[in-house]
Amino acid sequence: MVSNFKIIIEYDGTNFHGWQRQKEDRTVQGEIEKALQTITGTRVILTGSGRTDSGVHALNQVANFRCETSLASDVFERGLNSLLPDDIVIKECCKVHDSFHARYDAKSKIYHYRILNRPVAAAVGRQYAWFIRKKLDKVAMRNAISLIIGIHDFKAFESSGSPRTHTKRHMIAADLFEEDNATLVFRIEADGFLRFMVRTIVGTLVEVGLGKISPDDFKKILKSKDRSKAGATAPATGLYLVEVKY
Repeated sequence: MVSNFKIIIEYDGTNFHGWQRQKEDRTVQGEIEKALQTITGTRVILTGSGRTDSGVHALNQVANFRCETSLASDVFERGLNSLLPDDIVIKECCKVHDSFHARYDAKSKIYHYRILNRPVAAAVGRQYAWFIRKKLDKVAMRNAISLIIGIHDFKAFESSGSPRTHTKRHMIAADLFEEDNATLVFRIEADGFLRFMVRTIVGTLVEVGLGKISPDDFKKILKSKDRSKAGATAPATGLYLVEVKY
């Protein structure tokens, strides 16, 4: 009997070349599929809610796989965790309806981007945040962030060569909060994301925070649909996929 399983995955993206399987490079999808083949004895295709790029982390990535098996979901969960490397953990595994599709059924995703904003860099945890020495203007950044909420064309924040039919996305929520005296977290939820979209928005917001551009300039960049006007792409190290909503 063919069953459909949904898994929730946490991974440290530091030493991965992203989510999607590749012939030569180490990827999250590739590692999990190898473990599934060991358990089942057959090739199993894992479908993720979406790709994450090299260096990007996930707290609750969602994926599903189908296979002919009599094994229970808890057996898969334990088996996968015993076979996977330490930087991947299966937090949950459960049987779902045959029609469930991790990518196509997703309604929205939440990402966090962490910035360490203090005079000195971190020795511990430096691979999990973007270090910016100069103090950022949080009020100006929040003013700019409010401008992206709603339905907009985010072409100005898309990397070149992205295979998309259109570049409009519904930005459900976006805000900036302080985790502690030195750490800023940019939280963003949308019905979909373009390639490098979050990191390019963050890179441009940092320019606002540094006083290089104003919130009004940020709005003009959004409306321009011109990637060359936006800021640099923020490093992958600070980005986390936090939740996928269905």
